[in-house]
Amino acid sequence: MKKKFFTSESVTEGHPDKLCDQISDAILDAMLEKDPMSRVACECMATTGLVVVSGEITTECYVDIQKIVRETIKEIGYTRAKFGFDGDTCGVLVSLDEQSSDIALGVDKSLEAKEAGSNGSLGAGDQGMMFGFACDETPGYMPMPIYLAHELTRALAKMRKDEVVDYLRPDGKSQVTVEYEDDRVKRVDTVVISTQHNDKVPMETLRADMEKLIREVIPAELIDEATKFYINPTGRFAIGGPQADTGLTGRKIIVDTYGGTGRHGGGAFSGKDPTKVDRSASYAARHAAKNLVAAGLARKVEIELSYAIGVAEPVSIYVDSFGTGLVSDDRLEEIVRKHFDFRPSSIIKNLDLRRPIYKKTAAYGHFGRADEDFTWERLDKVEDLKKEI
Repeated sequence: MKKKFFTSESVTEGHPDKLCDQISDAILDAMLEKDPMSRVACECMATTGLVVVSGEITTECYVDIQKIVRETIKEIGYTRAKFGFDGDTCGVLVSLDEQSSDIALGVDKSLEAKEAGSNGSLGAGDQGMMFGFACDETPGYMPMPIYLAHELTRALAKMRKDEVVDYLRPDGKSQVTVEYEDDRVKRVDTVVISTQHNDKVPMETLRADMEKLIREVIPAELIDEATKFYINPTGRFAIGGPQADTGLTGRKIIVDTYGGTGRHGGGAFSGKDPTKVDRSASYAARHAAKNLVAAGLARKVEIELSYAIGVAEPVSIYVDSFGTGLVSDDRLEEIVRKHFDFRPSSIIKNLDLRRPIYKKTAAYGHFGRADEDFTWERLDKVEDLKKEI
């Protein structure tokens, strides 16, 4: 029997990096709601008492960015200075320019369209490689470590918002180590939770409450007498959020995707409109990988797409089933090419990506969430794929 341990982490919506992701995507949503053709690349930084919004945006609409920033911060839970940040009193600086005309040349009309002399489709907004992943470890076709880590941080935030206890603050993190035997989930080996709190709560009370939360979230059959719990291991986490650590958009890309189980091309998602293939092609690759696994063509699949700026068709498509495929990886690639169109215009149309849906993606992962209307999670190709075998 081959044994291995794999660990993934998640963070709450009050983590400083996630706060910035949500601000960037809230601005994107506001613009797409008024002008679906907006080109948005919006970055955010948050530190003690200050938020800086910058980037390149081309749009026909006006949105009140200051208002969006403050409302997002308050929705997350930073409403009082003693929490380390306050959406009403923090400073907000905005420095935005329009999208480079050189980039727009390639996005507005693809190289293929120029060569054909037609209006044609959009070109890719940048070069790079994007990955999509799926496996059969969980009902949402996500790896077990990141799935459990997200469930813990979501439950932690809900406990705070529902005021189940009165001492929790918005910042927090989880980490889950899963033991595998012959590439199958066997048990949970270690759970870590670090949560911001007021400085009055006794640590034994906090740890007892968090252990109860862990046992409510993680299935009992995955926990045994050897499972280790580390809850606020330093013994204190009263100072949190941007006061404790400067936040930046796009600094939690592994939390956003597959917890390190799948590879990552390096491009962040938040604050980018769907002409940016960093985002849209990653969603499309996940859509294809999930449908392959759901159709039973493999237990685990990773798909890589790569693009050249201004070119619509991917430069390459690579499929890896890690030896779990019912057919060869070459055959899986043929099937993927037949049933999925990875040109940016087609991705945007088929997944309906010009909608204000992105703020919801910016905390607790972009994938595996059946409770949201994320089109890339739909199993709409399963029956067609089954016919291929």
